[in-house]
Amino acid sequence: MSTHSGSPWKRLAANSNVALAILTGLNLLHYLDRSVLSSVVVPMKAELGLSDGELGRLWTAFMLGYFVTSPLFGYFGDRYPRRWLIFAGIFFWSLGTVLTGVASLFAFMLAMRVLVGLGEASYATLSPGWIADLYEPARRNNALTIFYTAIPVGSALGYILGGVVSEHFGWREAFYFAGAPGLLLAFILLWMHEPARGEADARAGIEAAQEKPKLRDVWKLSRLGHYHLVVWGYTAYTFALGAFGFWGPAFLNRFHQVPNEKASLFFGGVLVVTGLVGTLVGGFAATAWQRRSPSGYAWLSSLSVLAAVPVSVLAFLSPNTTISMICLALAMFLAFLSTGPVNTLLLESVPVNLRASAVAVSIFATHLFGDFWSTEIVGLLSDSWQSLRAAVMILPGALFVAAVLWMVLAKDMHRRA
Repeated sequence: MSTHSGSPWKRLAANSNVALAILTGLNLLHYLDRSVLSSVVVPMKAELGLSDGELGRLWTAFMLGYFVTSPLFGYFGDRYPRRWLIFAGIFFWSLGTVLTGVASLFAFMLAMRVLVGLGEASYATLSPGWIADLYEPARRNNALTIFYTAIPVGSALGYILGGVVSEHFGWREAFYFAGAPGLLLAFILLWMHEPARGEADARAGIEAAQEKPKLRDVWKLSRLGHYHLVVWGYTAYTFALGAFGFWGPAFLNRFHQVPNEKASLFFGGVLVVTGLVGTLVGGFAATAWQRRSPSGYAWLSSLSVLAAVPVSVLAFLSPNTTISMICLALAMFLAFLSTGPVNTLLLESVPVNLRASAVAVSIFATHLFGDFWSTEIVGLLSDSWQSLRAAVMILPGALFVAAVLWMVLAKDMHRRA
């Protein structure tokens, strides 16, 4: 294979759309590995004799590895080549997923979920900035929207894969099927061209700081008001969606007596459709709105999440299974409308040379105060109140908080325009 700069392989490796496709595919595996646990909660609980609180603690362990290590990856990601950091992350999260299926001791299983979180922290922290450096501002939100379609699709495939494999082979085998591909596909990162930081902004004629930031520069993030509103709104949003995604199949199983495999298949199938369509529709609509108004990203994010609040309340309260399932689907669609624009706001509210650090701090905050606790909180409330239905009713309130914070951001952006 030729190594000449003009060779087809070099041009292919440097093509921004090819890179976006590869990064999106890897992001799909990222969320598949994360969500397969939720689809095997019922058989795992039966075999290992775990309480709801302990099941929720498995998610907490993942979050511990995820958000605690993200600032470290952010620090190195703004200073050193991102390719090797991401490669290591993919390898370790895949290994942790496979070994989760091997575990017989709860303590070992907790340790493997921490390892999965550590690996995913690298990818989640560094890949959005990579994409931002590939696409100039006018095209960036659409590119990030495509990248984040992997959240619903990968999560849904995790539910579906886990449900089907668990039903026919066993819940342990579900982790083997989920983790093995990443151990092989991680090597594709070593072939890709990594863009320079701020490369796309420079093409668009936007001056951006190129120097490697010092540790004290990260503290500048604390003085950026718009960044705070994005992050704290994202924290409330993540609190709700983390617990919603983990306990959704179990809610249908317990309250509506939907068999576990069917509940997982329904949740996974709806997640694919509503997440994919919602993310794309919301992202492209936000781009069009942003062309007419500098607060378009923020307005779409706030209003879509606000609309999801009453719909999710009805989903949890309705005694009718069909109505509950329809409302669950609609609430997911409305929530996913904000995926692309919120992440674009996150990257564009900070200096170019602090993007990895900004994403890292966001991950740390949104999970420390968000879904690090929410899944276990719902589980503990379910144990205490003897009702999972009552416990999940705290989640629409968190969505309302997110909507209010993003609405404040939208109004301030509009006022300053």
